[in-house]
Amino acid sequence: MTEPMVSIIILNYNGKDYVEECLDSVLNQTYKNMEVIVVDNASKDGSLEIVKDKYMSKIILIENDKNLGFAEGNNVAYKKAKGEFIALLNNDAVADNEWLYELISAVNRCDPSFGMWASKILFYDNHKMIDTLGHLIYPDGLNRGRGKGEIDTGQYNKEEEVFYPSGCAAVYRKKMLDEIGFFDPDFFAYGDDTDVGLKARLAGWRCLYVPAAVVYHRSSATAGRYSPFKAYLVERNRVWILVKYFPLRYILLSPFYTILRWILQLYGAVTGKGSAGKFAEEFSLLKLAGVFSRAYIDAIKGLPRMITKRAVMKKNKHATTGDFSLWLKKYRISVMDIALRE
Repeated sequence: MTEPMVSIIILNYNGKDYVEECLDSVLNQTYKNMEVIVVDNASKDGSLEIVKDKYMSKIILIENDKNLGFAEGNNVAYKKAKGEFIALLNNDAVADNEWLYELISAVNRCDPSFGMWASKILFYDNHKMIDTLGHLIYPDGLNRGRGKGEIDTGQYNKEEEVFYPSGCAAVYRKKMLDEIGFFDPDFFAYGDDTDVGLKARLAGWRCLYVPAAVVYHRSSATAGRYSPFKAYLVERNRVWILVKYFPLRYILLSPFYTILRWILQLYGAVTGKGSAGKFAEEFSLLKLAGVFSRAYIDAIKGLPRMITKRAVMKKNKHATTGDFSLWLKKYRISVMDIALRE
């Protein structure tokens, strides 16, 4: 196969407990035509010093003077990347030695319409449990990993097209990103990979899931799996996703889907089911209501920017409303799964 240059970008923010294992897994890849770019978002826990002491001769290090978030932090590295392909790997993830080789092998098998490749991401603490195998989407803009929480028995071992990859462990064609742009810095974190995935899809690009490309992920190790900050960003950003990318008919219908989701999430919070239930156990229903209120206030404040970006995005748009409708059928997640499963 051809061996194109790959730029692997790893964003680090206070990853002292896991960044070494992540970097070791990348530097031990069997695929060698790569550069490793580590972006540090002003870490305060000593992880930057670990990177400097152990890896400076093997990586390119970018030090940001403040926490720019996942989105803009990766954008800073993207501007310096020299590879024909961009690979993202979370600092709380560990890649199998063949991870990049398998992804680039798939690249070589794909026709030029493919611009994204998704990994098989399993939980670090349970290698038999699935974290994400590409993403699914709910009609109000919220997303969830395909297969999340299922035991991996080989049921997803078929190489197939998926909607778009998780930014935790993915490869993107740089030509595609040069055309459509990379992450939206307004998102800061969470939903940013949905933003890129939908932007790419609407521009006519496709995504392939590669089951042989395996990564083990400590889910939400940086922000906390059920943290108020994460809940705020997820809910705010899904509104922006809706406004930026969804056809008008689905924007008008979205309140119905959101209210249905809220009802089930309230049930989950009361009964201890799903993410809302875990959040309520750790914090409270009142805290959850406050987080959601702030998310919607800030989402509304940002709507003028999102509407402007929607207009700009149309310049690269090739997909139709009919295409979007087909995606919502093929890659849709049920309200029960999104509201009541962790």
